[in-house]
Amino acid sequence: MIRSLIRVLVIDDSAFSRQAITRMLDASPLVEVVGVARDGEEALRKTFELQPDLITVDLEMPRMDGFTFLRVVMSKRPTPVIVVSGRTGEEDVFRALELGAVDFVCKPSPRATPELNNIEHELVRKVHAIRDLRIEKVQTRIGPAPARVQQGVAPSVSRSPSKVVVIGSSTGGPASLMQVFSSFVEAPPCSFVVAQHMPAGFTRGFAERLDRLTRMRAFEAEGGETLAPGTVLIAPGGKHLELENVKGRVVTRLVSAGDRDKYTPSVDRLFESAAKHIGSELLAVVLTGMGDDGREGVRSVHLSGGSVIAESESTAVIFGMPQQAIRTGLVDQILPLGEIAAAIQIGYRASPRREQDHEETS
Repeated sequence: MIRSLIRVLVIDDSAFSRQAITRMLDASPLVEVVGVARDGEEALRKTFELQPDLITVDLEMPRMDGFTFLRVVMSKRPTPVIVVSGRTGEEDVFRALELGAVDFVCKPSPRATPELNNIEHELVRKVHAIRDLRIEKVQTRIGPAPARVQQGVAPSVSRSPSKVVVIGSSTGGPASLMQVFSSFVEAPPCSFVVAQHMPAGFTRGFAERLDRLTRMRAFEAEGGETLAPGTVLIAPGGKHLELENVKGRVVTRLVSAGDRDKYTPSVDRLFESAAKHIGSELLAVVLTGMGDDGREGVRSVHLSGGSVIAESESTAVIFGMPQQAIRTGLVDQILPLGEIAAAIQIGYRASPRREQDHEETS
């Protein structure tokens, strides 16, 4: 069966950027650029006229900024949106993700230069991924903050709470992570280490945003940190974050990404190293994302006696990573996003998976 083309609307106030992005996307046999727009008002009109499958947008636009555009589109005609933004606008990018944008691509320069062509591979790959994206799941992440999880309010468990929680995520991950960490009324007595697929230059801002808007103390990892309860260490973009034992203490270690690395930061490398040094006191969580990063790491966590939670298909923006984890047969529980914080709070240990979760993956 021949699949229909992904119909894209390109929005940018720079004529050079519009032309460059259009050329990149038109080069893909799976994509058709159905229109371009130079400001927010024109973009909104064309969104309703053309009804594209995907929109790329620069947040800095005349007549209507990208935030207003996102609010209107997500309320009137929900459509996957990828932000194409410069590095200097990291705070704006995270705000856009929380308003409903599904992903972002970093412009190498805020000015119209040939360097813009360097984003072609990443942009096309993320556009292709929207075939597996569920826009209604994006909508559930917009709106009031989730209900807070109270300490100690949980069913009984068979084993003690986990001391370390490692989390892996990709597309849709920043908003999902914010929802999980915002759910805690106070920081739980475990440490968190996160591998979120994100380019260099953005992870520090994301950590600072988590630190400011949640009960957690969040930092971008620099290497050599000791894991501490109530803290979140974010793998820096462009590097892998692993755990190692130094003189009897488990500390973080940064490893430069190689040319052949498929995913950076790598969820597999974080999970595998954590499994080696934390063992049965480890809980691994696989959230939304495309691809299979985390699958091999789940095997290591299971073999070490740790536990694994995967986000359910019912809430994952893209089910690729959770689905690959589930297919190993080694996931202890499959949960919708809104229940994951409570499971972390009680230090979930294996109990029967829910019947509907099996039905989702069959």
